[in-house]
Amino acid sequence: MLSRSFHITNLAGIPVKVHWTFGFFFLWIAYTGNRAGMDSTGIWILCLFAIVLFVCVVLHELGHALMARKFKVQTKDIIISPIGGVARLLNMPTNPRHELLIAIAGPAVNLVIAVVLG
Repeated sequence: MLSRSFHITNLAGIPVKVHWTFGFFFLWIAYTGNRAGMDSTGIWILCLFAIVLFVCVVLHELGHALMARKFKVQTKDIIISPIGGVARLLNMPTNPRHELLIAIAGPAVNLVIAVVLG
């Protein structure tokens, strides 16, 4: 059976994987860039932008995973696909406050990224 995702790295001991369909995202970028009349340099810049977005999604999911770790909730892995990412937690915390903090940790990382880039 073919694997649906490819392991690319470990961050803080958490496997980070990319779903096989993520490759289609770059094909779509190349196609739309070409249709818009971009040259190969412009298409490469779009692909680089997609990689930067990919890194931001990984950091977002890592925020969830590291906050979960703080509350003794383990993360199986982080999987990134063309439509986003998911930190697959092995269980959920029993305390609703902990669950809320895990949920808002990802958006908090996005806020930090926005402040740094701003």
